[in-house]
Order: sequence, then C-alpha cells, then structure tokens
Amino acid sequence: MKNKQKSSNEAHSEPLQQCSVVGSADLNLELTSENVHELFMECLFEEGEKTDNAVIVQGLVHYIGFNPDRLKNNSEKIQSLLKQLPDSFQQGKGDGMSFLNMCETKTGNQWCDLHSIMDELVCLGLATNKMFFLMPREMWNTLPGGMPYVAVRS
Repeated sequence: MKNKQKSSNEAHSEPLQQCSVVGSADLNLELTSENVHELFMECLFEEGEKTDNAVIVQGLVHYIGFNPDRLKNNSEKIQSLLKQLPDSFQQGKGDGMSFLNMCETKTGNQWCDLHSIMDELVCLGLATNKMFFLMPREMWNTLPGGMPYVAVRS
C-alpha cells in the first residue's frame, strides 16, 4: 500500500457520523503497527479530492475524515485486523475491554507499542461501524487510566 497525504478537512463541520460499508476482498492481513498505519493512510483523502462526503469519526485523539470509497474497498481488511484482537474485545464473547489492552493479539503477541497506532485502528473500526465505545466520552474519566472500553461488533 502506498502512503497518502492527509488533506485538510477543517471546513467540514457536520456532526460525527458512522456508516456501514461492505468490502469485496477478504484479505487476512496480519495485525501489525505497519499494516494498521498503512491501511489508515490509504483510507484518507488524497490532496485535492473533495471531502464533502467524508466519513467523520472521533477516536481517542484523532478526529478524522475518511474517504468512503476507500473505506468500502478496505472494509474486509479492517474487519480481519479487528478479529485478531483478543476475545475480550469481541461482541458476544468478552463484550469489550479497555483500550489499554488493545496492544496484544488474541494469541498474546504484542502487535503495537504506540497508542496513536491503536487509535488509528479504533478510527478505522468506528468509520466502518465494526467497533464502538462502551461508554460515552464524558464518562471516560471514571474508567481506569481515563481510557475508554471498546468492543468489536460481531
């Protein structure tokens, strides 16, 4: 995947939205920091593209507008990455876990050491409606470390 430059989306002032998208190719991408970041960058708008149809999400730190066509084309890759998170994150199994525990795969391997990359995966999950926060942002300060609990939709 080639890296795309982020475009400014400051003029976009619509409220946060989510969309359900369906991908066309089931590629079992390994959950690594590099793969998450490359996929995140691929789903952004390119320089000069119109952003009026952006899928806007707010992760822990990132406030991002994704290109809906690129999200749709990469939907199954995103789902594949999310399924590699531990069962404690999977709806119907563990029903959600602290963001702080998202750095490991379901096999116990640490895939990431940067919260910013983990947030990129959360943003991709939110944008494709495959992930959600268990509590509203206003309540996060009551949780351990002030970090939200997240879950992957089944």
